[in-house]
Amino acid sequence: MTQKQTNKAFYEQKLNLIIEYIHNNLDSKIDLKMLAGISHVSPFHFHRISRALLGEPIGTYISRTRIETAAKMIRYTSLDIESIAYNVGFETPSSLSKKFKNHFGVSPTAYRKNKLFTIKKMNIMGTTFKTENKQSLNIKKPKILDIEDKKCIYIRMQGAYQSLDYPAAWKKLWEQVKEQKLFTAGMEHIGLPYNDPKITDEDKIRYDACLVIHKNAKATGNIGVKTLKGGKFAVFLYQGSYEFFADVYNYIFNEWLLNNDYQLRDEVVREKYISNPERVEPHKLKTEFYLPIK
Repeated sequence: MTQKQTNKAFYEQKLNLIIEYIHNNLDSKIDLKMLAGISHVSPFHFHRISRALLGEPIGTYISRTRIETAAKMIRYTSLDIESIAYNVGFETPSSLSKKFKNHFGVSPTAYRKNKLFTIKKMNIMGTTFKTENKQSLNIKKPKILDIEDKKCIYIRMQGAYQSLDYPAAWKKLWEQVKEQKLFTAGMEHIGLPYNDPKITDEDKIRYDACLVIHKNAKATGNIGVKTLKGGKFAVFLYQGSYEFFADVYNYIFNEWLLNNDYQLRDEVVREKYISNPERVEPHKLKTEFYLPIK
């Protein structure tokens, strides 16, 4: 068996577990954290892996499966619309009717009255998922590195990634470097993006701005001190604007990971900002993406 087949098959086996669960429990509330537990895939990476294999977010897959199952029951059974709604996990028949019409462009009742009607499937989220290729994104072939533990001072931020005040966070961290006399060679700007913005509500997205240090520091105010755990990482060097980070992640998870024999560790991906965006043009910015693997 090739490496490509081995790794993709590994994640497909994990996905099969949650797909079976979803289809057998459409009448119940399906918790995404519980699905991640069933699959034994790291919560940090569950949504990206499932989307890479399904071609859509897991939440969208669940919604679409409920709607399509309802359509089959309307066409091929004599159950009333109310019973069908409850059987596929909707709290009220009106909720099913609204979702059904948004998805297919026709109400459940109208569809039942005219079973010859051909319903047109629509993407619930109104989004198609495309992955840019490596060349257009200017991503280098990753290096596989063993990284040591690193101490850092950090600021935890919350909100949509594009709305966070990164300059203010880095400025505050550097002020502590000066105040606590922490400056040494080899300091690094590291970002920890905990959440996938296609999945997590904007107001709940978490991000840590971390400044790697080599001296002992004290926590003060909203600035914390912690250790970034070491381990094996696939390190991708990307040159280009920060606005295309979503495409970078799509490439890493949808293409590279599924075509290699590495498995993910239960750690968040890291972003290392090599260039200073105040001095370097957006298309020349260099960033390293650290994918935790085993």
